[in-house]
Amino acid sequence: MKTTSAVILGIVAVIALGFAMYMVDIDQTEEASLPDVDVTVEGGNLPEFDAEVGSVTVTEETATVPVPDVDVTMEEAEVSVPGLEITPPEDADDEKVAESN
Repeated sequence: MKTTSAVILGIVAVIALGFAMYMVDIDQTEEASLPDVDVTVEGGNLPEFDAEVGSVTVTEETATVPVPDVDVTMEEAEVSVPGLEITPPEDADDEKVAESN
């Protein structure tokens, strides 16, 4: 059940990122530049550590547990679901082509 939830969450995240990339139109209006910087550094020294750690052993045991006996009756129902209409931003190049026609 946890694996299914993780897969569904991953798929939703990928779809959300896809929509985010589709819905945003960014045009660069000015070039960026980094400042001129002169830097002088001397060598450093990383600390050293001695560590003693314990061990963890994972085991698997079989156990019998009582579970309820559940009967589920499925019924069909008609429900309203939300719709989704997506309008991406117009590209500036597309606007120029439309104006020239």
